[in-house]
Amino acid sequence: MLVAERYEKIVQLVNERGSIRVSELSELCSVTEETIRRDLDKLEQAGRLKRSHGGAVSVKESQLEIPYFEREVTRSQEKKRIAEEAVKLIQPHDRILLDASTSAWYMAKIMPDIPITILTNAVKVATELSAKEKIEVISLGGRLSPRSLSFVGPIAEKTLESFHVNKLFFSCKGVHLERGISESGELQARLKQQMIEAADQIILLADSSKFGVKSFTQVADLSMVDTIISDRELDEEMQTALAAAGIAVTLA
Repeated sequence: MLVAERYEKIVQLVNERGSIRVSELSELCSVTEETIRRDLDKLEQAGRLKRSHGGAVSVKESQLEIPYFEREVTRSQEKKRIAEEAVKLIQPHDRILLDASTSAWYMAKIMPDIPITILTNAVKVATELSAKEKIEVISLGGRLSPRSLSFVGPIAEKTLESFHVNKLFFSCKGVHLERGISESGELQARLKQQMIEAADQIILLADSSKFGVKSFTQVADLSMVDTIISDRELDEEMQTALAAAGIAVTLA
């Protein structure tokens, strides 16, 4: 296979799957992983894909994310009530991880100014908390995703490896009993997988419209979640199923 042919095959595979790992490309293209890494670097420079930790992501993936300003006004009242319930779980001296969801931003807006440490990949969360003197804010850094106003990618993932927190508050695009928690793209999903691994207590903030939804990339099984905070429109059948799975549910 000529180099140009291999480039085309790599781009085709990445676009078809959304994301793919170096090891898979190495096997499919019958070349070493080091060769694939060099190929990915060149293809990223050409704007044909994006590198991710251990692989590559389609440049089309960013189009799957809903812009922040749209998410900000979607079911905003439900999200505000969910945020109010979530803040009740915070105690002085907690170490907390907040994702880049609008629910996390609403939490930041009403967060009491108490001595806690908050780690986040969200630009708007960090900005909102900057005026609160007793709260220590740590940003993950990384590549800025302009649609979600969040830091993602290998740098954010590497930074997160250094931390451990008491509580994670995060949201997602879909919650399904069999599929579990899912996200719109691989970069967001990978970072949230690491967030879950870094926390003692996992608290999912999800309004009722997200239940029964299977989004693009799986984040984790529902068994990883300790508590779900949703709104009162969550149907009773789903509540019963979650309770049977041992997941505490709070309705705001």
